[in-house]
Amino acid sequence: MGKADRQVTGAAREDADTGAFEYALSVHDMTVAYHRRPVLWDIDFDAPAGKLIAIVGPNGAGKTTLIKAVLELVPRISGEVRIFGRPYREQRHRVAYVPQRNSVDWDFPVTALDVVVMGLYRRIGWCRPVRRQHRLRGLAALEQVGMADYADRQINRLSGGQQQRVFLARALVQDADLYLMDEPFAGVDAATERAIVQVLRALRHRGKTVVVVHHDLQTVQEYFDEVILLNMRVVAAGPTEEVFTPENLRRTYGGHLSLLERVGQRMTLRDGR
Repeated sequence: MGKADRQVTGAAREDADTGAFEYALSVHDMTVAYHRRPVLWDIDFDAPAGKLIAIVGPNGAGKTTLIKAVLELVPRISGEVRIFGRPYREQRHRVAYVPQRNSVDWDFPVTALDVVVMGLYRRIGWCRPVRRQHRLRGLAALEQVGMADYADRQINRLSGGQQQRVFLARALVQDADLYLMDEPFAGVDAATERAIVQVLRALRHRGKTVVVVHHDLQTVQEYFDEVILLNMRVVAAGPTEEVFTPENLRRTYGGHLSLLERVGQRMTLRDGR
């Protein structure tokens, strides 16, 4: 399908019987610049609903900026973003965001449960009391990520992996349809990574869409259904088995050949099995 065709269908293709959109997230002709210097240029892709989707690219490729531009946390020079066929501001309630862990002030004096319940403030209402049912929902979300026993612990007394699980629980409690996660696996231990993967797969099983900024090329094929290869522009986007190829990785990463060779060898061994 050509770019012009995607612009027509990507933002508006809807099932006439169910009202469900084929694409959870559509970005077309989007450019973002800092101090008049382009960071993202002519970004164009459609993210299908009900999939686990990785955004992959080298440092400085604009991966975090892409997520923030979708959420209108940074201004766009041009372009269109649609969430299930409608502008983000109309669909904000259907989107949950997990930021990078290093962007959070972990010294703020709150417990793990307090952080999770913050995800319900849109429903609770600002300056309204947190009730028992809200705390029970927060505890259930902590249970999903294996952190219920730490509900009353101060957030700054948790390990990096535990903090990441708490922020994932804060997103889960919102019961969104589209989850945007900025490097949720960064700096976590193997047990936490396995726990996060299980949660992501459970979300997919429930029909949710999860878009993840991801840095570990060796796990892309194992974890994700679709991939967006990004280096200021979209190099390629689509099903992982079609897009995540050595040729596309070289186009994305340029001269980082030693890493790409290892990934390529793993892909060859995987295909041979």
